[in-house]
Amino acid sequence: MKRIDKENYYLDIAETVLERSTCLRRCYGAIIVKNDEIVSTGYNGAPRGRKNCMDLGYCTREAMNVPSGERYELCRSVHAEMNAIISAARRDTLGATLYLAGREAKTGELLQHATSCSMCRRLIINAGIDRVVIRESERDYSVVHVEDWIRVDDSLPQEKP
Repeated sequence: MKRIDKENYYLDIAETVLERSTCLRRCYGAIIVKNDEIVSTGYNGAPRGRKNCMDLGYCTREAMNVPSGERYELCRSVHAEMNAIISAARRDTLGATLYLAGREAKTGELLQHATSCSMCRRLIINAGIDRVVIRESERDYSVVHVEDWIRVDDSLPQEKP
């Protein structure tokens, strides 16, 4: 039996975490790792004490036909990355790696080319996280260096050619 590499080991754990997600659209799991120790975990779901979309039986954004990646203010969920950051102390996120995995809620299909939204990117930057490792397939992943998100500021208007 071949030993699994560390990146896929942590991504497998993030996939287990996403099984707690309560979103009706996409389920995400995130873990923060520093010095080869898991610092915190997070999955997407409504804030503590509030009803989840799963409990309500509908998704507001889906009911309004809002495309993926838009109008997050209508979403009931706190994102997986946000919940992982909220659950960690800043001293534990400085220089850490965030592992992210996502699946379609309806089909369970692995999300390819998933990435953190612009709101989560801001939190990841401020938490001092160095890298984000995103599952692409059962064993493939991409690595984002957070410095790239700082350098290429997606919150600024794009220049026209």
